[in-house]
Amino acid sequence: MNRTLKDKLAVLPEKPGCYLMKNASGEIIYVGKAKVLKNRVRSYFTGSHNGKTQLLVSEIADFEYIVVSSAIEALLLECNLIKKYDPRYNVMLRDDKTYPYIKITNETQPRLEITRKVLKDKAKYFGPYPNAGDASEVKKLLDRLYPLRKCRNMPKQVCLYYHLGQCLAPCVYEVPAEENQRLVDEISRFLDGGHEQMKQQLTEKMLQAAEAMEFERAKEYRDQIRSIEAVMEKQKITFTDTVDRDIIGFAVEKGWMCIQIFYMRQGKMIERQTTSFPYYGSESEDFMSYVTQFYYDKQNALPKEILLPEESEPELLSEWLGVKVLSPKRSKKRELVQMACENARIALQEKFALMSKDDARTIQAVHNLGHILGIGVPHRIEAFDNSNIQGTEPVSAMVVFTDGRPDKKEYRKFKIKTVEGPDDYGSMREVIRRRYSRLLRENQPMPDLIVIDGGRGQIGAAMDVLENELGLYIPVCGLAKDEKHKTAQLMYGDPPEPINLKRDSYEFYLLQRIQDEVHRFAITFHRQSRSKTMLSSQLDEIPGIGEKRRKLLFTHFGSLKKMREATVEDFRQIGIGDKLAKQIIAHLRKLET
Repeated sequence: MNRTLKDKLAVLPEKPGCYLMKNASGEIIYVGKAKVLKNRVRSYFTGSHNGKTQLLVSEIADFEYIVVSSAIEALLLECNLIKKYDPRYNVMLRDDKTYPYIKITNETQPRLEITRKVLKDKAKYFGPYPNAGDASEVKKLLDRLYPLRKCRNMPKQVCLYYHLGQCLAPCVYEVPAEENQRLVDEISRFLDGGHEQMKQQLTEKMLQAAEAMEFERAKEYRDQIRSIEAVMEKQKITFTDTVDRDIIGFAVEKGWMCIQIFYMRQGKMIERQTTSFPYYGSESEDFMSYVTQFYYDKQNALPKEILLPEESEPELLSEWLGVKVLSPKRSKKRELVQMACENARIALQEKFALMSKDDARTIQAVHNLGHILGIGVPHRIEAFDNSNIQGTEPVSAMVVFTDGRPDKKEYRKFKIKTVEGPDDYGSMREVIRRRYSRLLRENQPMPDLIVIDGGRGQIGAAMDVLENELGLYIPVCGLAKDEKHKTAQLMYGDPPEPINLKRDSYEFYLLQRIQDEVHRFAITFHRQSRSKTMLSSQLDEIPGIGEKRRKLLFTHFGSLKKMREATVEDFRQIGIGDKLAKQIIAHLRKLET
């Protein structure tokens, strides 16, 4: 860290505000908010970080900060700064889909229109609607029921709408402000769930007209009632009340975040919006950053209630927006948030599944990865991962990807023979030595790229064996993980350094797939090895315990420790009698002493 940064960190205020991180070129690469600037900004330059944050920190050459008076001001300022500077490492709201709203214009002679933009123009907005067709149906219904002005520009004479009784013709006749206000209020009530009351009123008028034998008029009322039912009641009701709600959930996987927004209007789920993007900050902070941007331009068309996951900051959002924002911990509302989060998780899984099936892009990713590393096309990639629990039963596994696809017949397993205890570097040396000395002896082709699950230490161990012991010069890269054991960055070179690879690229996803697959294969092998050792251990000495019962015991209890601590009743649950259960407990407790 340079002297200027140290000096600026030393004088940071203990106040709320926003900070702007800059790279060596003076470009703003990240904007964040803080309740206490001094603590938050200093945290970037102290302690260890995951790979994502470390990549950001490695580019920070300077920073600025802006002090504000409250956490809400910091929230809004952060949103404005992100919109202004579009920083590389920030979550950006990129709406690829806007939904239609019905608008009652704020004019002397108001009218109805459909719009996809919510402006701060004192008009009334209702929605959003799933699509323009649904919004158009509702507007046509309102046009027939309420005689507001229809023409965008005032004509010089009455039009057909006036003769149909669907317009008061303010172009020719004076319409009192009170009458316009009454119509606006009635339309607002209708769109806020009052269509049931309108149906009742029309039903009464229909019956009265029928009694007076005015059958044509009665038929008109009947048709209006049917139109209301067809347009307003075709959605599935998911809540007993008619409160307008937005339900928002999110999920994260492989460095990506997916956000799902469910729109509930008049007690009915009308639509959902799905957005996914790579993220670099913390999950909760980036989620709230997105939500803030989402509502920033929609304050004229807010729902009555917003439901968020527990990891969010509902109080802050509620104070800013002036509507009820909750993180429900029970009841139907919590189920709705969980449903949004589950849909977000499924959407991410679907995204990755579709990416893995895209042959053309997978092959292109292989070519691009070779170009990024400067090694030619890595048609054959071999990846390694070690697995042990505190040094016990150490194993290693290797998977092979040919042209970006797993080649399972080429997978290999290794039991570590020469290393004792949890020595990851030593295990890596042994496996690399065994694998490639064998290929040399058998005159087999070498891989184009070796991928190591780990950072500089593991890469260095592998390269030392290859170059100094075997005389092989095969490119070796490493995949460092974050604190949640997820792929964070690609390491390559001598000495290994982070490679700037976009999180949303197919190349990054290819590496994630390779790392996930080799980890899965290694863990499975380790469990199998450990299970065999455990099943043939202390239980073998107990009469009446064969292979079938050993597996049953370990499947149910998971460990000898839990068997020792179990009661006779616990053994009954898996069909083991009291006598044998007592023998097992006594034997294991005796061995422990």
